[in-house]
Amino acid sequence: MDASGSQQLFDDWDDISDSEFLNIPSEQQSIEPQCHLNSESDGPCASTSSGHNRNEEALGQETVKTENVRGFKRKSLHENSFSPMQRFFKRHLSVTLLCDQSWCEMKTVYSLLKPFVKRKEMQRSEVLIGKAIHLSREREIQDVVPVDIRTREDAEAVKLLNMLHMISLLEAGDRVREFPVFGVLEGVFVMGVIDELMYNQKGELVLNELKTRRQNSLPSSAQDKVNCFQVGMYKLLFDGLVRGEVKKDHVLTHLKLRSGQVLGAGVQAHAKSIGVLVTTFEELVDALLITVSCSDLPCIDLLQIEYFHQGSSGPIGTRVVPFDEAQLRAALQGHLAYWRGQREPKGVDIEEAWKCKSCLYEQTCDWTKNRLQVSDQQADHASS
Repeated sequence: MDASGSQQLFDDWDDISDSEFLNIPSEQQSIEPQCHLNSESDGPCASTSSGHNRNEEALGQETVKTENVRGFKRKSLHENSFSPMQRFFKRHLSVTLLCDQSWCEMKTVYSLLKPFVKRKEMQRSEVLIGKAIHLSREREIQDVVPVDIRTREDAEAVKLLNMLHMISLLEAGDRVREFPVFGVLEGVFVMGVIDELMYNQKGELVLNELKTRRQNSLPSSAQDKVNCFQVGMYKLLFDGLVRGEVKKDHVLTHLKLRSGQVLGAGVQAHAKSIGVLVTTFEELVDALLITVSCSDLPCIDLLQIEYFHQGSSGPIGTRVVPFDEAQLRAALQGHLAYWRGQREPKGVDIEEAWKCKSCLYEQTCDWTKNRLQVSDQQADHASS
């Protein structure tokens, strides 16, 4: 049973766990020329059925776009007294955003400066098909119960209540889908949603990530690298929860939530229906963190990625992912250096310039222009 917030007002969880990667074309793919510029459609959520509605963040992004896009062509993206976290009004980072950055950091920055282009990209047919497949799989094992929400605290409370329900299911040996995870990694609060958790025949806790593909083939090494980074991040966050590393202040402080906020009547009624007696948001956070850290849940034993063909609705293959925490944290630290304002954003290396051919920002990307200028200069020198 999965509770669903009946108002789509608040969503701090960038929680479509597959379709964010469907906007990464393979080397052979091209961007569809015609897309409808609609509002972002609902995707399968970890704990509510609300879509990617980011009122506060979107407001900050539009403000930055208005103030900086003109200077974007003639000044450095880094020429600002505020860090990117501050400039883009980020209280936290999502695994989705960090994975986008792993693919191309410049594309990530442009998507924040020009969110309308990102919304257009998310309306591509393969993205919408991926969302539908995920939602269908989630509904195979979870029913939706509407819950009325009135505040940000209510919206987050519904998600935490779903976590509590899924913890009990996991302890009973059942599988769960769309499990939210969060915690502080390298000093930054990070949030994400695990696609599926289940136990295999060996009794190991398996994280399974579904990836739907337009091509009936396994992804390129570049895409595979991003996908492996994603599931590794999920393991870090989940393991931190079960080890008791996540503290109440982390949740309240980083998400700017009111600890004493009384939960709405609908939320309290739903909590009572699953055996959770709480009145305030703080009480619910306490209940969740105590439950997950004192549960019988182990750390995740096995990471795997399941590739699924959209056209034939059949499996392509499954990739078992090795976990190297030192390597993963090194990559994360490199990404966070940008968000902390310690360096300027970087584009792809010349070996991966093929990514630019299908990027919606190719014509305006400073990194691409500079690379082309360097190539022209080298060609001129060679001919002289």
